[in-house]
Amino acid sequence: QVQLVESGGGLVQSGGSLRLSCAASGSIFSIYDMDWYRQAPGKQRELVAHITSGDSTNYAESVKGRFTISRDNAKKMVFLQMSSLKPEDTAVYYCHAALTAQGVIGVQYFWGQGTQVTVYS
Repeated sequence: QVQLVESGGGLVQSGGSLRLSCAASGSIFSIYDMDWYRQAPGKQRELVAHITSGDSTNYAESVKGRFTISRDNAKKMVFLQMSSLKPEDTAVYYCHAALTAQGVIGVQYFWGQGTQVTVYS
């Protein structure tokens, strides 16, 4: 049973920093691209950061220069380091992964359950 579990969310003051983690577990063969998305109340889920298996990264313009996505393949984890946080960053943050798993043909896509990030001024 493949699962993605996020952690590290919480309450933080404007200008502060927070580090989110996402751990993948289960009978995983290979993890390909991974992402961080976020969804604020009443808004659509949006892509925040993307990282390939070769460690190439892309960011939403709104977070560029403030957020950094990274991964640890040995630990099957992806991280999102957030700095200079703004109230507009308040949302539920979700990790997403493309992977191959035991007993399944082809690439599968998984979502974590989400972790709340609240930034106050």
